[in-house]
Amino acid sequence: MAASLSKTLKPHIFFLLIPNKRTPLQTPLFSPLTSFERTLSSSSSSLPSQSQEKQSGRWSRWLLFIPGAITFGLGTWQIFRRQEKIEMVDYRKKRLELEPILLNSTFSSNGDLGSLEFRRVICEGVFNESKSIYIGPRSRSISGVTENGYYVVTPLMPIANKSDSVQLPILVNRGWVPRSWRNKSLGDLQDGEKPSDIPSPDVGENEGSSWWRFWSKKPKVITDQEPSITPVKVIGVVRGSEKPSIFVPANDPSSGQWFFVDVPEIARATGLAENTIYIEDINDNVSASQPYPVPKDVTTLIRHSVMPQDHLNYTLTWYSLSAAVTFMAVKRLMPKKSRR
Repeated sequence: MAASLSKTLKPHIFFLLIPNKRTPLQTPLFSPLTSFERTLSSSSSSLPSQSQEKQSGRWSRWLLFIPGAITFGLGTWQIFRRQEKIEMVDYRKKRLELEPILLNSTFSSNGDLGSLEFRRVICEGVFNESKSIYIGPRSRSISGVTENGYYVVTPLMPIANKSDSVQLPILVNRGWVPRSWRNKSLGDLQDGEKPSDIPSPDVGENEGSSWWRFWSKKPKVITDQEPSITPVKVIGVVRGSEKPSIFVPANDPSSGQWFFVDVPEIARATGLAENTIYIEDINDNVSASQPYPVPKDVTTLIRHSVMPQDHLNYTLTWYSLSAAVTFMAVKRLMPKKSRR
């Protein structure tokens, strides 16, 4: 039996000992081991990159909450702005309720002008129409019809030998005038400057008269030619310069273009001191014969472009937007968390 077993195994042993040219022994023995090592090395090299991707993915998820945080902060800022506007409106109301101050010869402009802001004042003097400045264009709506116009600012000059008159010139915003009114006023001023070169009657009369005629007629001529000065009483509110937005162009005094109220700049253009008081007329003395200028309403002095109620609406809008974007961010992350 042993002999038969050896006969059976001999061909197989002989086949193993003879190398095969097509499939050498090295190929089946060492080739699988080499591919395994390559796979192992490639997998080991990819492990750090996968961990970095996971870490960066975690940080990128938090970026989804940034819009909600920003809108929430804007809503909170509107709350503080609303409180500031409430305090500012109350301050203006209390100042306007105080008794008006009489700006006469006893008043001194060397004091703190900021302490007079939003105080009602009574001043008397004469308007210098030749130095009027027009701020605009400013629109005005009447019965649903919008009309463009200007605010006219005119210096109020003191009256000599009058105790109730202002001591120093002040700037008065007399109110709103239409564009046609401005053009007409400028035309009237140009016509009024023409006869200024004509000599006065007393000069020619003095040159061709004797001393006794000059002595007898001089008082009469001066009395007749002396212009009658009609004092103007203005009830206004002390204000400061406007703060224009970035969309408002700069003033151009050389060309007469004024887009906003700059008190020191207007004072220099009219030949007055930079610390000149600026008031806005609130005296409702409009008549049918003189409809313009239209003084400002007291309520417009209290109002802002953005009132406290507007800030409250903005707060609700920003908070609603914050809640919406935060909900969207959570909704975006929920499916990824459920798969783990």
